[in-house]
Amino acid sequence: MGNSGSGKSTLARVLSEKYGIAHLDLDSVVWEADKIAVMRPSEAIEADLAKFVIENESWVVEGCYGELIEFMLKHQPKLLFLNQSLNVCVENNRQRPWEPHKYESKEAQDRMLANLLEWVRGYYQRKDDWSLQAHERLFESYDGPKLEFKNRVDLSAF
Repeated sequence: MGNSGSGKSTLARVLSEKYGIAHLDLDSVVWEADKIAVMRPSEAIEADLAKFVIENESWVVEGCYGELIEFMLKHQPKLLFLNQSLNVCVENNRQRPWEPHKYESKEAQDRMLANLLEWVRGYYQRKDDWSLQAHERLFESYDGPKLEFKNRVDLSAF
């Protein structure tokens, strides 16, 4: 878990490839297909998460959605908290390659960058389930295996 641009997707992809485990980007179950910022019903999201866990013995799930991270923590995974600085997250978002599963074109993605960066900056002050405050609460209260990364993650360590 972590802010947008903290390196969650990159780390999840590395772990999935290196260990041959299933990878789930929570964006893919949270948002309606082909609709930006239209959230699916919570029952449908939780059903997809439960199905994913049942169908996959080993997995990596990544996202910023505190309530969904909490749902997944019931399965006692190793929790990795990418607690990166605002500057790191902003720069990573500026350099983000095109995400064809989210946007019809790189240009469409770039048109959303200002909104995304505003949301990224708000992570540190917001009080919602997708905020630094919520992630810190989850991390501190989780009694399973966990690691926090306050500096850029060295992917070769995995």
